[in-house]
Formats: sequence, structure tokens, C-alpha cells
Amino acid sequence: MSDPRGPKIYLLPNLMTAGNLFCGFAAALKIVEGAIITDTAAITGNADLIARAVDLASDKFHAAILCILASCLFDALDGRLARLGGSESAFGREFDSLADIVSFGVAPALMVYRIVLHTFPNVGWIIAAVYLVCGALRLARFNCLAAEDSAAANREFTGFPIPAAAGLIASLTLFLLYLDERGREIGPGKWILPPLMLFLSWMMFSGFRYPSFKGLNWRSTRSIPRFLAIVLVGFATVRFYEWMPFVLFLSYLLYGFTRPFLSRRMKQEIEEELEDEEPTESSESP
Repeated sequence: MSDPRGPKIYLLPNLMTAGNLFCGFAAALKIVEGAIITDTAAITGNADLIARAVDLASDKFHAAILCILASCLFDALDGRLARLGGSESAFGREFDSLADIVSFGVAPALMVYRIVLHTFPNVGWIIAAVYLVCGALRLARFNCLAAEDSAAANREFTGFPIPAAAGLIASLTLFLLYLDERGREIGPGKWILPPLMLFLSWMMFSGFRYPSFKGLNWRSTRSIPRFLAIVLVGFATVRFYEWMPFVLFLSYLLYGFTRPFLSRRMKQEIEEELEDEEPTESSESP
């Protein structure tokens, strides 16, 4: 018999959160596997073996990137399923944050460290650790604010959300691989990643406000042109997955800088918030 005093655990939203955690763990494993393959081949000194190892390791990194992006999708679904079924809970919020620190903290930090930061062993790990710690503090701050005032915390995010930060890092890495002729290793563009990681660490604690888009749900209605635009963007994202996710995450990042200068009506049109509906506690964290 279940303990009536225990936390409520709802199946569907927490299943999405478990999918988020699974993809984050899978991404970390793929990165470690790729590192082992390349390091083992490098020890042999055989040029042909090293070339094959680079190709195989690249496949591992591609899989890790797609796993991080899949985690972003699961993270977007869990809160919406919770609100749709009226199954929001404090347990879901805490479970989501624990999953987020793996998928959007550990996995991206490990990936950037392996791609470029390991060449500076005395400094590189510190940059990766700063991102990870800032992400954990960001999640803890959100949970504290949500516990005090769930409606205000979920209406908009103060600082750049960590899932979007991880999505931007992963999608940029995928785009850099796409720019390479063979798509096997990143060229000079990899040096963008360390400063970007530090910048996003700061953005997570900045005063810039970002919409949660939680007013957008299954009951939202759209005009035909707007509906077609959404379908077109979705199709383009799937068709051009090598660079379109980067465009979307970068647009979200830049929107935080332009948002204070937009009129209230324009912000409502962009963010699709429902004025007559108060946001409720969500199992989804930023």
C-alpha cells in the first residue's frame, strides 16, 4: 500500500523526465567512448588506425549531440504533460532538476572539454566546472523561487535557462561539424566553444528575462498563416537538423536582449501567453 504522506509520482510527466535523464546519461557515455577510441588509437601511432578511430569517434560525438537535443525535447514535454493532466507536483520539479544537471550540465561540459578544453589541462577543466556549477546553482535558484511563488517563477525565467544553454552548445557543435568538409572533426571553429560556455554561465545568472512559453499548450488556437509558419519551422528543423536547431537556440538567446524594447502587445504575440490563464506549478525547470 502506498504511503499517503509520500510525494505524488505521476507516470507520464515523470516518464518524460526519465527519458531526459536517460538521453543525458547516454550522451555522456558516447563522449567517453569516443575519447577512449581516439586515445587508444593515438597510442599505437598507426596512421590508418588513427584515421579510422577519428571516424568512429565522430559517430560517437554525433550521437552524443543528438542525445542532448533529445533531452531538450523530453524536458519541454514533461511540464506540458503535467499541466495538461493536472498532475503538477513538487516531486516532478525536483526530479526534473536532477535530470537537467546530468543532461544539460554534465554532458555539455564533458563534450566541450573533450573537443577542445583537454588541450589546456590546467585551465580547461576549470572552464567546464564553472559551467557545471553555474548550471546547478541556476536550477537550485529556480526551485527556491518556484517554492515561494510558483506562478511568478513559471511566467518567465530570470537568466538564460540551462536546457537552452545546453541546446545552444550542442547545436553549435553539430553545426561546426556540418561546416567541415567530411563532417568528422571540428576545425578552428572549436575555439568558439570555451568563451561561449563562460558567457552562458554568466547569462544563467544575468538579469535578462526569457519567456517560458508555458502559456502555449494543446488548447491554444492559431490563425492559418501562423499555423503554417509553425509547421514550416518544424519541417525545416527536421530537414536541416545540422544547422536549424542552432538558429532556433541562438534566436532565443538574442531575444532576451531585444525583449525589453518590445511593446507589451508584441511580446504577447511572440510569446503566445494566455492573459486569462494563470501559470501553475510545473514539473519542468529551466
